Amino acid sequence: MFLLRVALPDRPGSLGAVATAMGTRGADIQAVEIVEKYEGFAVDDFMVEVPLGTLPDALITACTSIPGVTVLWFSHYPEGWGLQADVAVLDEMTENPDQAELILTQAAPTVFRVNWAAQIDRTDGRVISRTSMAPKVDRLPLGPLGRLDAPGCVELADGWLPGWPEMLVATAPFKTRPATSRSALVLARKGGPAFIKSELARLRHLTALTN
Repeated sequence: MFLLRVALPDRPGSLGAVATAMGTRGADIQAVEIVEKYEGFAVDDFMVEVPLGTLPDALITACTSIPGVTVLWFSHYPEGWGLQADVAVLDEMTENPDQAELILTQAAPTVFRVNWAAQIDRTDGRVISRTSMAPKVDRLPLGPLGRLDAPGCVELADGWLPGWPEMLVATAPFKTRPATSRSALVLARKGGPAFIKSELARLRHLTALTN
């Protein structure tokens, strides 16, 4: 199973042309999601299954053979992960409001397609909860993460944490009660794709709903 993030012209027929091109290489499209739209083009995520014996790079060649189409990211993707998980995690947060921060943290790799996530204290970097692939440390260094009182994203250089490679990170504060609670959600990707405005908007929205 692979995930492709594709930029394509925002006009009738473009999506069908990309799907047809993938089909000629034997790809079985499991799901498609519109990630973002700009004037004149759109960014879509395709989750596809590639048959044995087919080189995944052939999908990139097929897509980019269409005028105006660019493959922004291409990677293995865990089978069984849904492309639309916001509603499911919101339902669980609503049913268990006292655990909303933990629920969103644990669901973040699926919801935002990241390698790992962690909830940290904004004042000292103490790790409150984390997913299985997150660094097994008691605290994350606050300096490289930048501001944690508003949604944002930064690129962490190689060695930002001893033994850890460069990563793309998005952060947002949890809007929680009591007012003394000062934690933030940290999302991390290795190798891309870059976080885009619509993803930061979703991150801001979901963290605000944990109060």
